[in-house]
Amino acid sequence: MSDFLDESYNDSTEPHFREVLGSALGDPARRAVLRGGVGLTTLLGLGFEAELAIAANGTSGAQGTPPDRAASIPGLGFEAVEKGLADRVSLPPGYRYQILHATGDTLDAQVPAYGNQGLESDDWSRRIGDHHDGIELFFVDAQGKYSERDTGRALLCVNHESSADAHFLHPRGQSSNGAVGRKFTQFGDWDLGARPAEEVLKEIHLHGVSVVEVVRTGHTWRYRVDSPYNRRITPNTPMRVSAPAACLEGVRAHFSTRFDPSGARARGTLNNCGSGKTPWGTYLTCEENWAFYFHLPVGAAAGDNALSVSRKRYGVQETALAANAKSARGQGWHTVSSSDDRFARWNIAASGVDAASDFRQEPNTFGYIVEIDPCVPSSAPTKRTAMGRFAHEAAICAPAVAGAPLVFYMGCDSRNEYIYKFVSAAHWDPRDVGGGQAAGDRYLNEGSLYVARFDADGSGRWLELTIADPKIAANAKFKFNQQADVLVHTRLAADALGATPMDRPEWGAVNPKNGEIYFSLTNNNAANRSPDKVNAANPRAYADADGKKLAGNPNGHIIRFREDADRHSALGFRWDVFLFGAESDMGPANLSELTPKNDFSSPDGVWFSRATGICWIETDDNAMTDESNCMLLAAIPGRVGDGSKITVNNNMLVGGTPVNGQQETSVGATLGETRLRRFLVAPRGSEVTGLTESPDGRALFLNIQHPGEETPALGNADAFKLQSEWPGNEGYGPKGRPRSATIVITREDGGLIGL
Repeated sequence: MSDFLDESYNDSTEPHFREVLGSALGDPARRAVLRGGVGLTTLLGLGFEAELAIAANGTSGAQGTPPDRAASIPGLGFEAVEKGLADRVSLPPGYRYQILHATGDTLDAQVPAYGNQGLESDDWSRRIGDHHDGIELFFVDAQGKYSERDTGRALLCVNHESSADAHFLHPRGQSSNGAVGRKFTQFGDWDLGARPAEEVLKEIHLHGVSVVEVVRTGHTWRYRVDSPYNRRITPNTPMRVSAPAACLEGVRAHFSTRFDPSGARARGTLNNCGSGKTPWGTYLTCEENWAFYFHLPVGAAAGDNALSVSRKRYGVQETALAANAKSARGQGWHTVSSSDDRFARWNIAASGVDAASDFRQEPNTFGYIVEIDPCVPSSAPTKRTAMGRFAHEAAICAPAVAGAPLVFYMGCDSRNEYIYKFVSAAHWDPRDVGGGQAAGDRYLNEGSLYVARFDADGSGRWLELTIADPKIAANAKFKFNQQADVLVHTRLAADALGATPMDRPEWGAVNPKNGEIYFSLTNNNAANRSPDKVNAANPRAYADADGKKLAGNPNGHIIRFREDADRHSALGFRWDVFLFGAESDMGPANLSELTPKNDFSSPDGVWFSRATGICWIETDDNAMTDESNCMLLAAIPGRVGDGSKITVNNNMLVGGTPVNGQQETSVGATLGETRLRRFLVAPRGSEVTGLTESPDGRALFLNIQHPGEETPALGNADAFKLQSEWPGNEGYGPKGRPRSATIVITREDGGLIGL
């Protein structure tokens, strides 16, 4: 986890839920309730395909909700993996994994094999990128066209997130002004000397997306080095800029830079985290923590006030350091050359006569959902601005129903940020399957963008982000002149509507069995969550008493909600907390009654198997890493409302003063070890992220990101030791420096994963 995520850039003055809880909940004495229990068999409601049909036809049962029909699914069928600190991938007995590809592997038979010493002189534009993250699988037929059927041949799209440990990719670590091996801090300080161009170009190109062709032989998968579909999309890849027709020119005005004064094109995608897949067969990659790559030199002009207000809200550093400052936040990409736009674009000074003559608006070109057609390697990716601009994490499409709008759910991954959804104006036509980006233009250019408000009584509302709302149009904090401003400055518009700040919304997922939506809320810190700063949807504030000694909501939770009348396009929903992360020995803070077999912290990825119904939970943790590396867990979920209301008793020190408080919330039924178990423990220093599977549920693809993340900078004067040497220590590629990788998990008997 990156240190910058401890910061919140949301200073909205809109009321939080705690300000309405008194009237909503009444006397605290009446709020204490006992928690209900359930049996070991999970009961699911009516199959969601039937519910969708009812919704699409405009008919339903009483209150618009179909009657329940109980249906059981099997319990988990594997032995729980113990927590551990070993530098390997640990799986249950009867399971195995293979590494599909890792950082630096070649995408072209003409490119030399990766040596893992940082000595390669190429620019990495034909190598697998670093920090594997979101992942999706696209089957193709004999003609190379997208297929909804498993053909044994597919295109695998993999996101690549930050270069936070890029020192592994250079011979002696990152250098600046001739110095090497400086003590490394994620997105930390750089001296203002010029960095070597070959280093920076390599770091730029290890970001973005890798597309590789993979084939299956028996139960074994491999990627084809010589495939014509193999492709890298990097921060230097030209892209289309799309927007609703009514505000296309307004959006393009925000994209105008020296690269393309018209704003019709942008350049590249950056810090790609979560992902999504469209019903027509294209890839959606999410631009997440892009704000920290830009730099405003000391004494340089920033531009107009609106630009500065927006930069601050998105975390783009603008505040000038002291005139004699020797360092600036970022990666130092701007230091290489002012004449080469590949490097100059990261300098956001207003140095020209207008925005079209410099790069002051370059940050406006990031923070979007980017659509990629993996089946057409020559196609330009598209920035889908109608879906809003923020720190995108995931773009999850609800099940597509013929004749109904398409709905995409999205999180903004930063503390105190929001959950969003996009509802297409066009209604789904199955004939658009395989339609590529032409279908994307049909469904992703026109529609309505919403932000979520979670109310104390367990209900919620979707608030439309539109210039027609007076709260946006007449906002005193930021002047919105047109809908284009709403799409480019989405966080500020969401502030104006009073959306609910959440504990780092990350991955979202839709349960295919009943259509409910899940979002992981990874964690929050004491600055944002103290007993007097909680609400029903983010109810915990406590001090973790173990070796990490973190406070706030350091272990995170997973929230879920069910749309009114089971229509994903509805404006209202009901919600509860599915699971609270915790260490099993945390006492009252362990609200989901976790045990040593299933305790976890900081949920990040959340993903549902269509084959088995299992909810897979991935962690990105720094709270309980004194006793275990990050992990993957399997859960058999119930449904919203299957638990009970509880009263959370919060207490912690705030500024050295004890602060106590109570918060009522709703929590899902206790799962126990039968319905929640640890399936995998990752190597040291890594995050488990990105997940997809073969349609038959017999092969699980996931990513191991940044093993050895806490290794000191190479060449540092301090005693140097690699925190991890995976995957080389398990026989994949050259030994030594750790590498991110995509792995494929199968059962030794060829059975379904998890059951």
